[in-house]
Amino acid sequence: MIVPLAAASAVDVAARIVTQKMADNMGQQVVILNQPGASGLIGAEAVARAEPDGYTIGGFNDSIMTMVPNLQSKMRWDILKDFEPVSLVATVEWGLVANNQASFKNAADLIAAAKATPGKIDYGSGGPGSPQHLAMAMFASAAGISLTHVPYKGATQAATDIAAGQIPVGFQGLGTVATLVRGGQLKLIGVTTEKRLSQFPDVPTVSESGLPGFFFNSWFAILAPARTPKDIVVRLNAEVLKAVGDPDVRRKLEELGFAVRGSSAEELRAMTHDQLEKYERVIRETGIAKE
Repeated sequence: MIVPLAAASAVDVAARIVTQKMADNMGQQVVILNQPGASGLIGAEAVARAEPDGYTIGGFNDSIMTMVPNLQSKMRWDILKDFEPVSLVATVEWGLVANNQASFKNAADLIAAAKATPGKIDYGSGGPGSPQHLAMAMFASAAGISLTHVPYKGATQAATDIAAGQIPVGFQGLGTVATLVRGGQLKLIGVTTEKRLSQFPDVPTVSESGLPGFFFNSWFAILAPARTPKDIVVRLNAEVLKAVGDPDVRRKLEELGFAVRGSSAEELRAMTHDQLEKYERVIRETGIAKE
């Protein structure tokens, strides 16, 4: 499984949990190969160009699938034509995090500080077009504030620098930062869900604590190269559903802030089409420039 994202990022963590169970069930080792960089373009292309025999698959987030294609002037692959959907494995719940030195205690504090010092507050992301970038761009646009984007080569590096005090704030998938938050190295000052999460019951939603109506999550989806035979896609989908149906796997994912899904291939195909259109509109409305 090629994961075009940094090791220890939310999707990487989930992929390792799910593929370990798939491997146990199938009696077939699954090796995770991280290929971060270029906003996931290189790793995704490696999946698109792989032999369509079921032995090379991709573990993607929706940034790679539906955000980055809307931000690039030229693409070497087409998410709808060069891949076979397998399953939306889980959605990644998200949070607004700040370093321990930052004065922000919630979304309202960040908005107030940004209005007082326009453009002076930096935020970290996993790169241009990453979910961290899009989430904050949407947040800033809705709040009417100006923040300065500091892109990294992956979500993990951005989270690490926020925890280290190099960057004050950022949005992150909870699977990436849950350990840092529980270890007291990072403050979780808001979650982007509709209701508070049972894993972090004392943390308010962003909607209730500063920006009403703001929600955001992302995906962990599995895809195969286009032209992978249908019977192989069906088998892979069945193995994913079997793995995420295991109580221990579900518990591990939910503790890290994932909502387990386990969709059909057809459902993922339809969702990808809809999400492409959604982010085309969001990127246009927030004025993010194409590269």
